[in-house]
Amino acid sequence: MSLRNKIRSHPSPDRPSPQSRSTPPLADSPWGPARLALTAFFAVDGFLFAAWVVRIPDVRSQVSASHSALGLALLCLSIGAVITMPVVGRLCLRFGSRPVTVGSLALLSLAVLLPAHAHSIAALGGVLLLFGAGYGGANVAMNSAAVDLVAQLRRPVMPSFHAGYSFGGLLGTGVSGLLAGPLSTAWALALSGLLGMAVTVGAGVVLLRSPAAPLVAPDRAAAGTAGTAVAEGVRDGGAASAAAGAGRPQTRFLVLLLGVTALCTAYGEGAIADWTTLHLTDDVHASAAVAATGYGAYAFAMAGGRVGGTWLSIRLGQNRLMLFGGLTAAAGMLVAALAPAVPLSICGFVLVGLGLANLFPLAIARAGAAGGPQGVALASSLGYGGMLIGPVVIGFLADAAGLPMALTTVAVAATAAALLPLTVGRRNR
Repeated sequence: MSLRNKIRSHPSPDRPSPQSRSTPPLADSPWGPARLALTAFFAVDGFLFAAWVVRIPDVRSQVSASHSALGLALLCLSIGAVITMPVVGRLCLRFGSRPVTVGSLALLSLAVLLPAHAHSIAALGGVLLLFGAGYGGANVAMNSAAVDLVAQLRRPVMPSFHAGYSFGGLLGTGVSGLLAGPLSTAWALALSGLLGMAVTVGAGVVLLRSPAAPLVAPDRAAAGTAGTAVAEGVRDGGAASAAAGAGRPQTRFLVLLLGVTALCTAYGEGAIADWTTLHLTDDVHASAAVAATGYGAYAFAMAGGRVGGTWLSIRLGQNRLMLFGGLTAAAGMLVAALAPAVPLSICGFVLVGLGLANLFPLAIARAGAAGGPQGVALASSLGYGGMLIGPVVIGFLADAAGLPMALTTVAVAATAAALLPLTVGRRNR
């Protein structure tokens, strides 16, 4: 993940909202043109973000940045996303989420070219503000369009869009790894942006020509912006039915604990997204292509873990799944950060991906079950805060104690994410 997409709450797809009951379902097949086109947009989003992540070490060398300076520059990406999200939410309400989706992905496809042309840390921060604006706007608009399409189809298809993001990220990692040797950073990002723009144009034509639902009601749109992880978590149900108890002190405390769980998880996700390739190249002495493979292995493990998350939740129960997941991620992070050999470090990142995969979605789902939409909003906001601070904290700690030691804080956060749900379970008895 994102980051990077965790703000909006909405009713479970398994329970049609009032809007979905009043919206006639689409007449086409479950995999109609609109759904295919929107899935392509999610895939492009993941592809472009992965193309940037793989090239972070090259860009850092280009601007001669310290770890802490790079952390501040990476923070600009998140700031750009935060500033843009509420604006894009209003644009979706005014013009519809589908046109805004096309425009946001076009901006992102252009913005991914810019980091390769930054030659100072200040310039890098500026272009990452723009890149973050495109990325944040795209995620708000895409998820808004996805929520509307779920209502039209009357089928819980939201996970398929998120799978598109994951597989797009894997494709971007693989392609960027192959291009790391023969092509410069500028050419590699230019080709990624060109591919993103081509898919945006093609899928945009299909999406805009497909029948769309009416715009969402203002009260729903004003509640927040779309978020990938919220959509994944809330689909497991029950958030809306708990709204009446959201104001009780005990409920607020439970939601706060779950929000801190989401924060700890997102801290790890953000840190790994921005620092994995740099750790593998600088500390474990992997080549650029192998470092890209390491991040890809982590992303693939997370995607696979989320595919099996529902089954595991049924078999183990949510508390056990979160406990095992958090402890697995903690152990994997210690191996990834401290192992002296490339294969061992990559295996550690695989364990981190498997362990973290379901922590955030389950934390958000349980916050919604306890506190309704307000619970989802609070937990999501805390989680996004973890995504913001993770890369920056790692950067400053890396300058003070080295990047491997800084990354061990992800293990501490994952352990906290594993244990906090047990506290929630005891208070619910």
